[in-house]
Amino acid sequence: MNASEVLGGIWRQAGLPAEALPFARLTGADPVLPSSFAVGVAAQSTIAAAALAACELGHLRGSARQQVGVDMQHAALDCTGWFSLDGRVPDPWDTFSGLYRCADGWVRIHANFAHHRDGALRLMKLDPATATRAEAEAVMATWRAHEFEDAAAAQGLVATALRRFDEWGATPQGHAIAAQPLFTIERIGDAPPLALTPLREDQRPLTGVRVLDLTRILAGPVGGRALAAYGADVMLVNSPNLPNIESIADTSRGKLSTHVDLRTDEGRAVLQQLATQAHVFVQGYRPGGIASLGFGPAELARLRPGIVCVSLTAYGTQGPWANRRGFDSLVQTAMGFNHAEGEAAGDGKPKPLPMQILDEATGYLIAFGAAAALWRQQQEGGSWHVQVSLAQTGHWLRSLGRVPGGLSIARPDLKPYVETSASGFGELAALRHSAQLSRTPAAWPRPSMPPGSHPPVWPVDTAK
Repeated sequence: MNASEVLGGIWRQAGLPAEALPFARLTGADPVLPSSFAVGVAAQSTIAAAALAACELGHLRGSARQQVGVDMQHAALDCTGWFSLDGRVPDPWDTFSGLYRCADGWVRIHANFAHHRDGALRLMKLDPATATRAEAEAVMATWRAHEFEDAAAAQGLVATALRRFDEWGATPQGHAIAAQPLFTIERIGDAPPLALTPLREDQRPLTGVRVLDLTRILAGPVGGRALAAYGADVMLVNSPNLPNIESIADTSRGKLSTHVDLRTDEGRAVLQQLATQAHVFVQGYRPGGIASLGFGPAELARLRPGIVCVSLTAYGTQGPWANRRGFDSLVQTAMGFNHAEGEAAGDGKPKPLPMQILDEATGYLIAFGAAAALWRQQQEGGSWHVQVSLAQTGHWLRSLGRVPGGLSIARPDLKPYVETSASGFGELAALRHSAQLSRTPAAWPRPSMPPGSHPPVWPVDTAK
């Protein structure tokens, strides 16, 4: 399928008006990055869907429709997540992250957060303070892959065994994912349409929309960043007790960034107050984590009738892995992408996709789902719940087909797409947003700032 057909499928699934689709202009074709999968189509179609849905909500608020142009090469590079701070390109991976050969296969461990790294090393019976990668590799060679995967999951750690596509498809979780759509948008309560100020023609389409972003690495922050690019007031809410990794400098462009401690009564009261004035609440913590603190979709719909909730998970809401933590690299490994890419490369060694496309595409589906549900809320009223998962996006990516010879192309130059801005982290060089809005260009007028830089207070409605 080409990207326009894929975009049409996403659009129709959300129930958005077909007359908006001709305003999308998609250029380019796979391969654009070295992969045997249609990563360019996945990037371009989800970015276009997010931008077009934002513009359609703007049209509902009184603005004329505008053209949304997305070039596939720019979109794919946009989804690589490349950035530098003061000229330094951070290494995205911890020393202990990556693939390990086991007695009967391979396991991928995600160790970018210290508590995940230390937990995995303790499971190997190694001292986190002194262990080396070589020692970890020696221990892992004695484990059976699926036994380590199960032992890690039982301790809330993040590691998955390498599978082929057919092996994944034969698992109960593979069956569960195959039975689910790419995303769901569900009405969860009654409410009148929320008040949104009519737009002037020069205002970005989501101006005046307030978004609470309770997400971490990486899909959720990408979704919030896209909503900010289209004009939303996005407030990233971090815990003062949790660590972050350096990609937060890239994904915080355009956002307010505050600290709220939800373990305290005071913190929960602050978030409740913010939610009563929000239009969208996005969360990507472990399944049930936010709900246990009183901020599940049903509770939010009672607190703020008409709100749009967006929930992100790794493996969906059904099946035995529904409560498992996960990251893009692990989902790629579990579902069969690393094995298939290695086979396509010809050397048989497991090979990751050229970017975290499950994270990135899912992030843009978050932005799309939020805008689409808001459009429906304005038309129909009600409170709404959007659900996405990395594994559902992975299943969809497989459905886009393979790209013969895709691994043979060279990686294109990033430089034409890089912009530089001042930030609270230093001089930030990163990719410009790849969706080109013809009348109200996407932009991040708020600089990227460290967590806790802003008070937990909404700004004055800029749409007035």
